[in-house]
Amino acid sequence: MTSAETSTFIGRRGEVSAARRLLARGRLLTLTGAGGVGKTRLAVRVAEALRPAYDDGVEIVELASLEDPDLLVPTVATALGVRDAGPSPMSVLVDYLAERHVLLVLDNCEHLLDACARLVDGLLRGAGRLRVLATSRQTLGVAGEQVLVVPSLSVPDPAASPRDIARSESVRMLADRVARVRPGFTLERADVRVFARLCRRLDGIPLAIELAAGRLASTPAEELERRLDERFEILDTGAGGDGPPRHQTMRAAVDWSFDLCTRAEQRLWCRLSMFAGGVEVETAEEVCAGDGIEPEDVFELLAGLVDKSILVAESHEAGVRYHMLESIRSYGREKLVACGEEEALRRRFCDHYRRLVAERRVDRLVPEQLARYRVLAAELPNIRVALDLSYARPQDAADALDTASAMWGYWILAGSVSEGRHWMDRGLALVPRDARARRAGLWTSAMLALLQGDRAPAETMLEEAQRLARESGDDETRAFATQVSAMVAFTAGDARNGMALMEKARAAHVDRGDLSALGINLYYDAAYSAEEDPERAGELAQEFLTLCEKRRAEPSRGYALFAVGVTTWHQGHPERAEAMLKEAMAIRRTINDRWGLAECVEVLAWIAGAYGRHERAARMLGVANALWQAMGTSPTTLRPHMRDHESCVARTREALGPRVYAAAFHSGERLGLDRALPYVIEE
Repeated sequence: MTSAETSTFIGRRGEVSAARRLLARGRLLTLTGAGGVGKTRLAVRVAEALRPAYDDGVEIVELASLEDPDLLVPTVATALGVRDAGPSPMSVLVDYLAERHVLLVLDNCEHLLDACARLVDGLLRGAGRLRVLATSRQTLGVAGEQVLVVPSLSVPDPAASPRDIARSESVRMLADRVARVRPGFTLERADVRVFARLCRRLDGIPLAIELAAGRLASTPAEELERRLDERFEILDTGAGGDGPPRHQTMRAAVDWSFDLCTRAEQRLWCRLSMFAGGVEVETAEEVCAGDGIEPEDVFELLAGLVDKSILVAESHEAGVRYHMLESIRSYGREKLVACGEEEALRRRFCDHYRRLVAERRVDRLVPEQLARYRVLAAELPNIRVALDLSYARPQDAADALDTASAMWGYWILAGSVSEGRHWMDRGLALVPRDARARRAGLWTSAMLALLQGDRAPAETMLEEAQRLARESGDDETRAFATQVSAMVAFTAGDARNGMALMEKARAAHVDRGDLSALGINLYYDAAYSAEEDPERAGELAQEFLTLCEKRRAEPSRGYALFAVGVTTWHQGHPERAEAMLKEAMAIRRTINDRWGLAECVEVLAWIAGAYGRHERAARMLGVANALWQAMGTSPTTLRPHMRDHESCVARTREALGPRVYAAAFHSGERLGLDRALPYVIEE
């Protein structure tokens, strides 16, 4: 979250109107301007104003914390609710948006400029109703791009009347921010001409005004004006460096703010710049303390940086998380390198996130499984930084591959399989065959590839994993590689071999006493074999449910309920199956598990058809189809669902007639997830 969401929006009526006109005229608008000028806030305001005009919604994707261009498409797909089930996330994304009327806002594109340009060009070519609003310090250079240069806020003449000064955008913003840090402050009691001179000196740049307002909590306006004059004198004498005046002013304002911090605050500012996704107090104490910062002083230093508008404090259920605006973070990274602390901090940072991922694996059947998932989701931008830094050093690549492998349960639950494969591929390319990390990386990567329908590379990796496991006596890798090989067999249509391999892997998990691995095995065996042998599958599903309930693992319990539901359906008990599936959906909604929701809706549609509720069945098939489409797949390509899906469609179309069926189906497709799920569950 940025200050765009946490403070009052001032002015910009003309820019909002201009942006709306340009988006009505063309399909791509880029807001450009210097860092700190307010591009993000303007984009958010325009998007909210236009939200009612877009039938399929407005989606804002914040890119400042994303540093790897290869993750751009999966990140945008995830934000849109498009689970990257296919090996080509871009194709899935284009297909999903092809007929949808959506406004996509891409914020902070400048550091991913080429990747953003390719993405936007591909989306606009393939999705005729899509419009894109981008913010960037540079234009994207895409055909049809319209550009709106975002100016600074209006600055008054200090000689104007007090009334006119008070009306100017920059003075209104400065007064609003000062009122937040100085209780009882009103502009009427202040010297508005000093405020006018301050805003003029700051060129009306919103971020510079925010920084100055933080100092006015303890510094009189006249004193602040004097200090600013001293700091900015270098610009006035022409020694301020290259670049447009606004860039120089912004740099000088941040320099000035840095100089006004204590030495400990400066050090913490620099060290916090490593965190792309913000930080909580405990993590800051662990990673950033030392060499001039005592752990017990970190909380007070964080509070001081919030008071100075260097950090934004965001409250949530688990506590407070501290974020930096991207301009402030970039400045801190620059200072961190210059002061020679980057290497020591890099080690502490990477070690912290390696331990965090290892301790919060979501593939474990534990009571805090849901909490673990939420921690990993919040920390994902920082985990990406840690993986990137580790892969950059050959001696750390094995640790990074271990971390990426340990995230496999998260990649699946979050619908981020392509991102998981990205990190796995990088590691496997760097880690030698005799490294322990490679063995786990191979079966994990094979599983992710298989979930995207990429069977050939999965089989190749499984062969290597089995060979290395035999050579090293690695029973854990052998068991998991056998289990994923069973999934390959099911996918190829060889259910009998799939069941046999699952049983072999299951015996190995039991021998090792790994109940979490046993649970995963029970789920996949039950789900894949439900149609082939529903009685056997039902017993496995019930065993998995009992295990989840005993260990109070809630997200896994959602999967177990689905397995029980679908096996109960195949056993001929639709009423019990319906209850189980609706309960499974309620759990899967808590983590926005689109794949799991699609499976539940699909089977519930079959049940509605079996009860003779044909119009409801058709509508639910439409809801499911929208979810399947978002994942680049369909039940006709998924062997466990294929036969029942085709039977339900044929029966429902015959009962309703082609025209009524199509109308109900398409109405379900257009419901949108927020309205569709209550309809399906019959809330």
